[in-house]
Amino acid sequence: MLKEGDAAPEFKVLTDTGEEFVWPITRGKDRSLFLSRADTPGCTVESCSFRDSVKKFTKKGTVVGVSPDTTKAQAKFKEKFDLNFTLLADAEKESPINTA
Repeated sequence: MLKEGDAAPEFKVLTDTGEEFVWPITRGKDRSLFLSRADTPGCTVESCSFRDSVKKFTKKGTVVGVSPDTTKAQAKFKEKFDLNFTLLADAEKESPINTA
């Protein structure tokens, strides 16, 4: 189980646009990763918080969210809340970090 500050292991999933995404994006850069379920109350608050402060995080790296949702659900959620970062769809729970 990962804790805040732990390095996420390498994994491959699809983005909200259906493209393959390989973590880590680039070595030597900070990345912010959070796990949530699309369009649930807690996820919405967390995602909108990242959206509103994304510049603080992207100065050093990349922000992505991952959840056990489909690409279609992720795309719909991203559009609904005008999210400005990539959402990863791990419906099959293939990533080693997705335990939701």
